[in-house]
Amino acid sequence: MDTRVSKISVVGLGKLGSPMAACFASKGYRVIAADLDVEKVGAINKKRAPVYEPGLQELLTKYGERITATQDTAASVTTSDVTFIIVPTPSEPEGGFSLRHVLPVCESIGLALRRKQEFHLVVLTSTVMPGSTGGAVRATLEQVSGKRCGHDFGLCYSPEFIALGSVIRNLLNPDFILIGESDPRSGGMVESVHKNVCENDPPIARMNFINAELAKLSINTFVTTKITFANMLSHICECLPDADVDVVTSAIGLDSRIGHKYLKGAVGYGGPCFPRDNRALASLARQVGASAFLAETTDKMNRIEIDRLTALVKQKLPRGGTVGILGLAYKPDTDVVEESQGLFLAQRLAKDGISVILYDPAAMANARHVLRSCQAPEQENEVRFEDCLEACVRKADVIVVVTPWEEFRSLKSATMRRHGSPRVIIDCWRLLNREELELFADYVGYGTGPRSSERESACVLA
Repeated sequence: MDTRVSKISVVGLGKLGSPMAACFASKGYRVIAADLDVEKVGAINKKRAPVYEPGLQELLTKYGERITATQDTAASVTTSDVTFIIVPTPSEPEGGFSLRHVLPVCESIGLALRRKQEFHLVVLTSTVMPGSTGGAVRATLEQVSGKRCGHDFGLCYSPEFIALGSVIRNLLNPDFILIGESDPRSGGMVESVHKNVCENDPPIARMNFINAELAKLSINTFVTTKITFANMLSHICECLPDADVDVVTSAIGLDSRIGHKYLKGAVGYGGPCFPRDNRALASLARQVGASAFLAETTDKMNRIEIDRLTALVKQKLPRGGTVGILGLAYKPDTDVVEESQGLFLAQRLAKDGISVILYDPAAMANARHVLRSCQAPEQENEVRFEDCLEACVRKADVIVVVTPWEEFRSLKSATMRRHGSPRVIIDCWRLLNREELELFADYVGYGTGPRSSERESACVLA
């Protein structure tokens, strides 16, 4: 069985597709990258990163000569051995995922397969609902190409488990590889590519389409449940004298059944994957008549996390005061603000007529765009942006560290200090030095209870 691959096409040059193309090129593959966006295609051909992702520009500078970008999806298929599809699958109102971008790509691929004599493998990487790969995706490829899946061409579902801001590291050093395959030859080809690209030696799980699709949703939903559990512990700790969520989670994470990953009590989760994958699994459960209570409750608890944070900020804010929000990206090392807790907080406060100042090392432009599109005219004067971290801090009465950017750790005491009433610092991730800051500021560590010597409870009921 021949599983050798020398040329790979990648359809979709977004937050995952561009880094994936660069990683393939860095491991010696010739890559034909396809996207309808002329700007992204032009950027790749000029060896420029079309999206914000740490390390991407360096890979393109070093290995960009191995990548050719085009707007012609069919042409990218005819000149490659394997095609990876990485296009958006937007969420539907009921929680599932739409194939409205995937199926047109499959039609273009099918046209190329009709003209191609050699065996070609199609790999769907975009997250889809269970039943999609073996259903509409395979049917479209077969109908347009006039060929039979598993015999004339191969089809696999192989999603990536990555986090924006660490996409390249995650691609090169994954925890494991998940492959749903139409046939053993196709699965073997995907396995061969991953083994060549990965710098570690990850376990590889090969199975049918439906199990792989369900596994993808299940993993992210389990992680969101773990995050929500840690956040529940954080709230409990705030109500108990001398309690510290970091101490508690460090202890329980030692149990091999639990582990430390994603067990960090802080703000709610956000981004383009966790919230929607959790809702999608709940939607799937309802469709098939199974219980969705756990996934639904996790989503509900995460949604009210912003209520808890907003209440705490208002409790600490002096009359007519200004709130400085540090962190608008949903996580560090990305410019993505989708379901960002910092942005949610800004919107809530501005709606209530509270003045806010915003700062983020990378996500300012995206945050401006979102706020402009959803703000009422009377709220516009309530929101200001600062291009400098120190300026944002100095102009605020209450500082809220929402996203754990490494830059925020370097905040100087002199910046935080001020004359008159002490500045309030709400440290959602406990990044800063509490003992140092308490000398001149009202420090509130999320997930930490009042010290036994303190009389007033810091607990805020959501």
